[in-house]
Amino acid sequence: MNQQVGQPNYWSVVSSTGLKLFLFIICSLSAMAQSGYAQKNGNDSSFKSDVIGIKETMLNPTYWEQKISAGTREILTPEQISLQNQQLLTTDKNMQQVLSYPAILSADRIRRQITSISKIPTSRRYSEHGVLLTDKDYHRYIESLNLDALQKDQKIRFGLVVRRADMRTFPTEDKVFKTTKSINLDRFQETALFPTQAVAILHESKDRKWFFAVSYNYSAWVKKDAIAIGKRQQILNYKQNRDFLVITGDKVFTSYNPYNKNISQLQLEMGTKVPLVPANEVPKSIGGQNTYTSYVISLPTRNEKGELKLAKALIPRKADVHQGYLPFTEQNLLSQSFKFLGERYGWGHSFNARDCTGFVGEVYKSFGILMPRNTGQQAKSKLGKNIHFTKAATRKEKLQALSSLEVGDLIYIPGHVMMVIGYDAGKPYIIHDVSGLSYFNKQGKYYQSVLNGVSVTPFLPLQLSKEKTYLDRVNTIKKIK
Repeated sequence: MNQQVGQPNYWSVVSSTGLKLFLFIICSLSAMAQSGYAQKNGNDSSFKSDVIGIKETMLNPTYWEQKISAGTREILTPEQISLQNQQLLTTDKNMQQVLSYPAILSADRIRRQITSISKIPTSRRYSEHGVLLTDKDYHRYIESLNLDALQKDQKIRFGLVVRRADMRTFPTEDKVFKTTKSINLDRFQETALFPTQAVAILHESKDRKWFFAVSYNYSAWVKKDAIAIGKRQQILNYKQNRDFLVITGDKVFTSYNPYNKNISQLQLEMGTKVPLVPANEVPKSIGGQNTYTSYVISLPTRNEKGELKLAKALIPRKADVHQGYLPFTEQNLLSQSFKFLGERYGWGHSFNARDCTGFVGEVYKSFGILMPRNTGQQAKSKLGKNIHFTKAATRKEKLQALSSLEVGDLIYIPGHVMMVIGYDAGKPYIIHDVSGLSYFNKQGKYYQSVLNGVSVTPFLPLQLSKEKTYLDRVNTIKKIK
């Protein structure tokens, strides 16, 4: 070591020099910021939008936060949320208490459950190469279900998801589309499972590469290598751990681990609950990295036999996570929803993204709130306080209901859900994961474009067609209170 470093005068000189350098940097950054601000708000602004009624400041949650008076007030307590979840799980047919599944199910029941999902479509479907599917193709898909192999009394297994994985209509990765012109909506894509989710395993495909699995809000086919099979009690103990992290970023990754690829840079999604390792079990290092700057979590992994093995992994303390669920407030609703802003629309959680109900569901899971998977199921569920509209409902009735919306309220139309973020000039604005964009412009001309992502828009100008507005098709307003 340089001998001068050990002298007090050395550090006083360094400190003086460092202070001058620090002040120079601050002044420079300030000048740069002022220059950038002037340019941003001048005629050379880079912001451009074909969305009616949108200005750049609306794409920041703080714009909407300043409009709410009680943004930090807790809407529901954790105890109220837990009770609400329990009621939903026990009364809603679209929700499942996975770890309460019977140990044995009849072949007939399993067959009905599989064929309720794995159905031959009634309209034409095309392969990703634009080839029309034939009866031969569908026969192959039906054969892959392996229904003849069902036992009269089939033993049910349980598992934990070890990586993000697609849930599919049939046990195949074949992509199937409604037309030859669009590759955005793979009709065999149902939804996705995320790491740490518990599943009941009902059956196995003919090629032995897929499980028919049941999660808390969906059932479909998932790749076997995405699930680690364990004992029911072992999985219950893992899921009931009271000391846990919740992923509050849109995506968070575990730290790189050169010795264990199963837990290295694993993608974790918003709303995922991950148990923390007790302090007395935390080692000094994991994967050659000191643990003190990280959260040490327990993750499910899969051994060579497909069996569950828990492993310790690291999440950097800088990551967007929260110890326990986030407080359920309007401010947090805005903050969480805007973390997805600009993410590509992904039908059934395709494209490593999500669709409208996936978006809403993951935001609400940040607070521990569970929801059914699909729009119709969500709209019809008894979750929250609901305003249902019949087909005979007038625009006046709907507009009156819209006038009292609050942040986080959900608006449903057939096949789509939107989240309210506030009002501007007395008109409701929404954030939603949406594909298309249509409205009548200021000149009265019908305008069509594309969004294909999580977007902020006004609600009232949106059109489904030249003849039908979003407002016309509203069937439910849901307030989760």
